[in-house]
Amino acid sequence: MNQQKKTVLITGASSGIGLATALYFYEKGWNVVATMRNPEKRQTLLHEKGLPDILHLDVLDKSSIEKTLHEAVEKYPKIDVLVNNAGFAVFGPFEATTPDQISRQYQTNVFGLMEMTRSILPVFRRQKGGVLINVASMAGRIGFPLYSIYNSTKWAVDGFSEALYYELKALNIKVKIIEPGVIKTDFYDRSMSVADCSGLVEDYGPFLNKVMGPEASDKLNGSTPDLVAKVIYQAANDPGWQLRYTAGNDAWQIMLLRTLLPESLFKFLVEKVMSK
Repeated sequence: MNQQKKTVLITGASSGIGLATALYFYEKGWNVVATMRNPEKRQTLLHEKGLPDILHLDVLDKSSIEKTLHEAVEKYPKIDVLVNNAGFAVFGPFEATTPDQISRQYQTNVFGLMEMTRSILPVFRRQKGGVLINVASMAGRIGFPLYSIYNSTKWAVDGFSEALYYELKALNIKVKIIEPGVIKTDFYDRSMSVADCSGLVEDYGPFLNKVMGPEASDKLNGSTPDLVAKVIYQAANDPGWQLRYTAGNDAWQIMLLRTLLPESLFKFLVEKVMSK
């Protein structure tokens, strides 16, 4: 039966976009290898539905990457898709962030994603094909205040993915970038590291007071993880070579405005929206 089904491996499947994506592919009849750092401690809908492959994988631990990938390759004749989804965000003024926060942000969002990619490519080459899907963000092409570190990692993922697109096309390996907007998920709570601004309140306080309100309301008005899961599924099954897939009305609107408007006008609009 496994030979008739496609197989997807997903990182960061314990919640949010990763969880919704694993569930969606599973419901569509795929073999789903859902990975997370602590599968034995975090009970999810994947566990409730009896998903057979919920495995430990920490993108910061090369040995866990190799072990999980080995298990997947041994069980299934082909790994059709890798979804690099694991990630988190550092929030706050850049000056308030610590070197440890910045290092962990890059280790997870960029270097961990690169290590997963490096590990899957020999598999894809042996198979004469595969689909690599990197979950970036609209923040990978547009800068937002208080997300400077997160922004920079997503810009890195975007550039890395675009370059890989050309490198791997001749090998029949497709590269896809998913660019979600604001998503209704616990990403903003469980997957966020907040910079300590206590020593900078006098200078940054007025700006923080303006921006924090819209940030909270945007979170509530965002799209659902299910919407992003459907876009990821579309990208996985797309027979063409499209590189970028936008997910969410807010992302579509902001990307369009960034394309159409002069930079000065676009910056004015961002400042106006963020300081309502």
